[in-house]
Order: sequence, then C-alpha cells, then structure tokens
Amino acid sequence: MRAVIAWMAIVVLAGCRSLSDDAGFASVEDAVKQRTGASTKWARNDADADSVRGRVKELLAQPLGPTEAVQIALLNNPGLQASYAEVGIAEADLVQASRWRGPTFSYARLRRGGHETEIERGVFFDVLGLLTIPLSTRAGESRLQATQNRAAAEALRVALDTRKAWFLAVSAHETAKYMEQVKESAEASAELARRMAEVGNFPKLTQAREQAFYAEATAQLARARHNATAARERLARLMGLWGEDLRFELPERLPDLPPAVREGGELEAQALAQRLDVQGSRREAQSLARTLGLTKVTRFVNLLEVGVLSSSETDKDTQRGWEVEFGLPIFDFGGPRVARAERLYMQAANRTIEAAINARSEVRETYSAYRTAFDLAKHYRDEIVPLRKRISEEVLLRYNGMLMSVFELLADSREQVAAVNGYIEALRDFWLAESDLQMALTGRSPGMAATMRSGAASVAPAGGH
Repeated sequence: MRAVIAWMAIVVLAGCRSLSDDAGFASVEDAVKQRTGASTKWARNDADADSVRGRVKELLAQPLGPTEAVQIALLNNPGLQASYAEVGIAEADLVQASRWRGPTFSYARLRRGGHETEIERGVFFDVLGLLTIPLSTRAGESRLQATQNRAAAEALRVALDTRKAWFLAVSAHETAKYMEQVKESAEASAELARRMAEVGNFPKLTQAREQAFYAEATAQLARARHNATAARERLARLMGLWGEDLRFELPERLPDLPPAVREGGELEAQALAQRLDVQGSRREAQSLARTLGLTKVTRFVNLLEVGVLSSSETDKDTQRGWEVEFGLPIFDFGGPRVARAERLYMQAANRTIEAAINARSEVRETYSAYRTAFDLAKHYRDEIVPLRKRISEEVLLRYNGMLMSVFELLADSREQVAAVNGYIEALRDFWLAESDLQMALTGRSPGMAATMRSGAASVAPAGGH
C-alpha cells in the first residue's frame, strides 16, 4: 500500500499545473497586436494600472489620431479589462482540473455494552479522478483557448468601435463647422431681404423664403452641434476617459483618401485563417470532442475509490486491511449522457461551418461597401467639389460685373458648402467601411447598415435661391 501511495503521489505531482505569471493572457496580447498593430494590457495590480495611466497621459498630450484612440481604448476601456478577467478564471479552472482532489479520511467510534469500544479509521483515494486527470486537463486547455479567443475578439470589437467613433467624431465636428457657414450665409441673406423689404424693393414672398431658410439653417446647426457632442462623448466612453482627460484634442478634418483602393484577391482565405470567431468555433468543437471521450470513459464506472482501513477494539489487537468502493450504474448506464455529448459536438461542428460561411459572406459584403464608398468619395473629390468651385468662381465674376444679385451669390455659397459637406460624409463612410472590412478579416463585422444609421444626418443642398 505504501508503494501504491508513492506511485499515486508521483503521478499527481507530474500532472499538476501551476498558475502562470501572465495568467494565460500572453496569447491574447499577441493576437491583438498581430491584428491591430496596437498593444493591450490586463491591469492586474497597482503597478500595471500606473503604467497604463502613464501611457494614456502620454497619448493624450497630442491631438488624437485613430491609431492613438484605439491604443488608449485597448489599454483603458474598463469593460475590456473586466472581460480579460475571464482568461484568468479559465486558467485557474485548468490548473484546478489538473490537480487530484486527494485522499479522504473516515473515522468511526462504536461503543458497545460495558466498556468495549470499537474504533475504525479509513483512508480513501479517488482512483477514477486520478486516471481521468489527463482528459480533464485537455478539455480545460481547450476551454482556456476558447476563452482567450473570446477575449481577443472583444478587444478587436472595442478597437473597431473606437476607430469608427473617431471618424464619426471628427466628421461630425467638421460638418458642424461648415453648417456654421451655411447659417451665417442664410443670416446675411435674410437680413438683406428684410432691409430691402422695408424700403419696398423686395417681394414679401421672396423675403419669407429667405427667412424660412435662415430658420432651417439655425435648426440644422443646432442638430449638427449636438451630433458632434454625442460622437465625441461616445469616443470618450470607449477610451474610458473622464475628468480632465475629456479635454483631448481631435484633428480638424478627416484623413484623405488613400491613393489606391485595396484589391479583393484572397480576402476570403485570409478571413478563414485569421478570424477569431472561426478559430473559436473550431476550438470549441475540439473541446467538445475531448469531452465526449471523457464521457465515454466514465460511462459505466462513475465511482471508483481505494481505501486503507484500520480497526481496533478494546483489549484486542488493531486490525488493518483495505477496501475498494465500486459504484455501478444499475439504473443509469450513461446512454443519455453520451447522447447529449455527441449532440453537443454535432451542434458545435455545424456552428463552425456556419461561422466559415458567414465569414466568407461578410468579407464579400464589406468589400463591396468598401469599394462603393471609395468610388463615391473619389467622385465627390474629383468631380462634384471641383465643379461647384468652378461654378462659384463664375458666379462671383458675374456678380462683380453686376450681372447677378447678391442673393444669387449667397445661394451659390450655400450650395458649395453643401457639396463640401457631401464630400465629408462620403469620406467618413469610406473610412467606416474600411474599418468594417478590417474587422471582417480578423473578427466579426457588424455590417455597413448599422454604420450608415449611426452617421450624422446628411445636409441637403439648398435650392431655389
């Protein structure tokens, strides 16, 4: 029995795991770094929190670009930090699964008539638990990998939301700035119409139209300013900022279009190789397959313990021996448990196939949105805005030659500003589509429909002036 106990101790010590220094988070850091180019950190103590705080302060000291905003969110978003704890929990479960629960002790004292007393002592060892430790450990490893994948996917989602929020905030600010020009132009036109009407040189209907446009421009400016504030606040929430940090600066305008559009090529294959949801589904299926193997092993034997007994009675020598406790499933032969495990595996396998199909489809859809948005923004930049500029130059020449009225000049100015606003929105939609495409290649894309709904309201060009 001493040899058996020694052998058990050797097996247990050989199979035991210990908690790692990084709590299993290194793979999450690597996955996020490879797919975003930014680093993330799980702040598990005061030293880590101080390091993150210092880095955030350093990034906030200059106007934020989309890359800097994403970096701050990956370091400072509190919801993301909470999700990282799941990795540590999964690692702790894995370490627990690799450890044997150890022996159990029993003690019984029986008093008989007179002065006779019987004492029975026992030590029991969970042999079945020891034998199934390798299977439990492999299943725990798969669950840890799935948890790491989910944490990385959540980090990519936060990165995508932050990047899109940055483009929305900058474009909303830029739109509000141009709406101020529309309002100023409308105000000047309405004031001039009022003065001319007072001296009887202007029709009442035309004056009313100018006043109505001024009132509408004032309302649109208020709406644009609120949209700019809301977009900035959403960006601040994603970056986890509050207090003095809310004074961060953003650029005055959006980045220009890239010189060339990205080609489709092997995007579908790239998505299948890199997307975390596809990898996570595949690993979940593998984990369930291992669990199925564990279920079959324990199908007929659900309790197996070996015990060492010691019994003594008053005025008698101590008796020693051993005992095996072996439970048989008389009423339950494990069929339902095996069937359940098999069906869970088939469910996971079909979800893996579904994830692959969805990944291919989302890549095609987001790439179509990306190309369309690029073409539209390029059309605004190369055709509509230059054409509006030439028209404004001609109108100004005619006005200087006293061939056009000041109202026509002001109306043309409003139309030119509206064209610029249209280009801003097209440029914003391109960068949002580009962000969605990146997510479709590495994580899971929410699609362009939600992007368009979240955008600022379009500014309709003024007509009839």
